[in-house]
Amino acid sequence: VQLVESGGGLVQPGGSLSLSCVASGFTFSRYAMSWYRQAPGKERELVARIISVTGRTNYADSVKGRFTISRDNAKNTVYLQMNSLKPEDTAVYYCNGRFGILDYWGQGTQVTVSS
Repeated sequence: VQLVESGGGLVQPGGSLSLSCVASGFTFSRYAMSWYRQAPGKERELVARIISVTGRTNYADSVKGRFTISRDNAKNTVYLQMNSLKPEDTAVYYCNGRFGILDYWGQGTQVTVSS
């Protein structure tokens, strides 16, 4: 099982980044896929989730209206489009796949929002 994130980097406040997570080794279409983040000295928090069957999404209040999660089951990929980025969005962003008790994590990608 692998989840490989990409797309992180340094961006100025107000800018945009798009993260991708490519999955392998499990039936991607069955899994709820999520993005979490962890800032230095803080606990890991859920940013956004997309359900497998309905495609229903939910977001942390802090990113609603700015971030969009999507998935392409044909490509085994989940995306996170991040707009209007703020310094407080700086964190390591992790991809997560969950199905019942099965729970997989990527290694994370650093996002830094700074002028």
